[in-house]
Amino acid sequence: MQPNSSELGAHQAGHGLSLTLLTRTPAGATGGSAVPETSGEVRVPILSSGPWESCRGGASSRRSRVSSRTSSHSHSHSHGGGHQHSHSEPSEADPADADLESGEPSTSFLELRYLFRWVQKSLPFIIILCAKLVIQHALGLAVGVGLFTTFLYVNKNIQTQVFLLDRRSKIECVWLLLFLASSTLLLYYTFLTETLYYCLIFLNPAVEPLGFWEVLWVVGVTNFTLKFLIMGFKCLILLLPSNLVTYRAQGRWYMLTEEVGQVYQAVAPTPLWFRYLVTYQEVDGNTGLTLGVLLALVYFILKLLGLYGQWGSFQKTVRIFLSGEHTGAAATRSQCSEAGAICPICQAEYRDPRALLCQHIFCDECIALWFNREKMCPLCRTAITDKVHKWRDGATSPYLQIY
Repeated sequence: MQPNSSELGAHQAGHGLSLTLLTRTPAGATGGSAVPETSGEVRVPILSSGPWESCRGGASSRRSRVSSRTSSHSHSHSHGGGHQHSHSEPSEADPADADLESGEPSTSFLELRYLFRWVQKSLPFIIILCAKLVIQHALGLAVGVGLFTTFLYVNKNIQTQVFLLDRRSKIECVWLLLFLASSTLLLYYTFLTETLYYCLIFLNPAVEPLGFWEVLWVVGVTNFTLKFLIMGFKCLILLLPSNLVTYRAQGRWYMLTEEVGQVYQAVAPTPLWFRYLVTYQEVDGNTGLTLGVLLALVYFILKLLGLYGQWGSFQKTVRIFLSGEHTGAAATRSQCSEAGAICPICQAEYRDPRALLCQHIFCDECIALWFNREKMCPLCRTAITDKVHKWRDGATSPYLQIY
C-alpha cells in the first residue's frame, strides 16, 4: 500500500522515517509482452534528533533511491530475457586497476619488457657485428687469449713451487723460465715491424694509424710482457739454493719484485696514451690541438695522483724487506721438548723454532710461509698478526694496467 502525503509528513515529524519506494516497469520494455509489476521496497530508518542526523538521513535516502533503481533495472532484465544480468555488478578487474591497487607502477615493467623484446629482436644483428669484429681483429684477439692463458698457467705453477719449499722441482722452474722467455720473444718477433718492445723503455712504437683500439692492444701486450718479466725473475729466485737465500728472505724478494713491477706497469703506458691524446687531425686545426693538449695534461695529473697512492705501499714494502722481522720469540729446548720436538707444519724436527703468543711452536720458515696467507695460528686459530704481507707466496697480480 502506497503511503499518502499526510502519513509521510507524520513519519517525518516523529523520531524515525520509514520510506517506501515503488517502481513500475513499463509493459513495452520487454517487447510488448505483459510483465507483472515489480516493486522494490527499501525501508531506511532515520533518526531526526538534530540537524546533523537529518542531513545524514537525506543522504541515506538518496543512496536508497539509487539502489532501488539499479535493482529494479536488473530484475527487469532477468524477467524479460531469462539472463540474470546486472549493471551494478563489477566487471572483470582491469590490469591497470590491479597495478594501482597493488601500489606498484606498471611503467617500469613495461620498459623492461620493451627492452627485452628489443634485445631479442636485435640479437641476430648483434651477433653479426660481433662476428665482423672478430674477423677484423682475429690476430689481436688470438694474441690476447694466448697471453692470458700463459699468465694463468705460469702464475699458478710458481705459487705451487713456492709452497713446496725443499720439495720444489728445479726442472719445473727452468721450464717455466724458458716458456716465458720463448713466448715473449715469439711475440716481439711476430710484430717486429711495429717495434712493440719500444714500450718497455718508454718509447712510442711504430704503429700506424694510432687509433683507440691500436693503443689499447699495444698497452695490453706491454702489460702482459712486464708480468712475464716479473714472473721470470721469480723463477730465478726459485732456482737459488736455500742455504744461499732462506725461504723467509725469498718471500721478501717476491714481495719486493711484485711491488716494483706494479709501479713499472703503471708508468709504462703513459707515453703511448699521451701521444694518442695529443695527436690531432689536420682538419681539426688549432682547436683540436688545444683540446688534445688539455686532455693530455689532465691525464698526466691523474697519473701522478695514482703513482702518489702507490708510493705509500711501495715504501711499506721496502721497510718490510729491509727489517728482516721474525714472527714470535725464539723457543727454548724445554719448550720444544714439551711440544714434541716436531713442527706441526712440516712434520720434521724444529729448525730455528719460534713460539707464538699462544705458546705454540713452529719452524721459523714454516710459520713465516703460513703468515703469508693467514693471520691466525694454524692450531688454535688465535689472531697473531693484524695484516697479511701480500705477494710473499710468489703470486703475480692479474690486474691489467691499461691507462
